[in-house]
Amino acid sequence: MSARGSSSWTGATPRWRRARLSGVEVVVGDAASTDHYQDLAPAGLVLLCGVLGNLTDEDVERTAGFCALLCGPGGTLVWTRHRKAPDLVPRVCGWLEEHGFERLWVSDPALGFGVGAHRYAGEPRPLPSGERMSTFVGYDTLG
Repeated sequence: MSARGSSSWTGATPRWRRARLSGVEVVVGDAASTDHYQDLAPAGLVLLCGVLGNLTDEDVERTAGFCALLCGPGGTLVWTRHRKAPDLVPRVCGWLEEHGFERLWVSDPALGFGVGAHRYAGEPRPLPSGERMSTFVGYDTLG
């Protein structure tokens, strides 16, 4: 396991380092910057968990487009989003499908939270450097 980027951890060894996972790279930095993913994309698995509920609807849509650049053909995207009104989960699915993803599974609305898995069925495209995929607003601000 390796780490890159600037770290704000001091003192105790971070949990990810103590786990000694092989084949795992931890990036400490701005998750919205495409620069951090240049040598990692396209990936076979992209986890977008705990992010979409902290973005404006416009940035969720924009991020869906970038997911097609982060995933390689056949790659899987796993994502989460709360289901508070208005429930954006159906629109997230639509935006992903517009960008070449096929829906594998989406949690039942009755559960009160959204989890989705989509497979990228499109052609590989390069991830541009120097771009922001979104701006973190925060769940409490979006209310």
